[in-house]
Amino acid sequence: MLQGWFSYFILLWVIILVGSFAIGGFFMFRKFLKRLPKSDGKSDMDWEEYYVAQTRKLWNQPEKELLEELVSPVPELFRDVARQKIAGKIGELALEEKARKITQDLVIRGYIVATPKRDHKFLRKKLNEMKIDFTPYKHLF
Repeated sequence: MLQGWFSYFILLWVIILVGSFAIGGFFMFRKFLKRLPKSDGKSDMDWEEYYVAQTRKLWNQPEKELLEELVSPVPELFRDVARQKIAGKIGELALEEKARKITQDLVIRGYIVATPKRDHKFLRKKLNEMKIDFTPYKHLF
């Protein structure tokens, strides 16, 4: 039988391994759920990709940079997913409003609508730093 420090090492290793599998499985399951088709035949991710593809030509460099600045606090591992989700929501708003180009207003509104409330504190701080008035968006917060 295992004795001493080696048995504790094996026990710790098993806990770390099971924990890592659980965390990875959780995120894979979430992605699987986002890929399941809804009643219209498209999944949430399909719609995000559709809106991004339809509005790709409407983006200008300042708006792309603003989006990059807003998603900068997201850990790099999840940043692409966050950027895709937010850009999809911005594209959806742009198509609904038949916008000719993506504006700063659309980027800010799309960010607010696409992100959870806990992220809005950062957005307000970032907009203050950039000297952008967010009072027109208070109803969205």
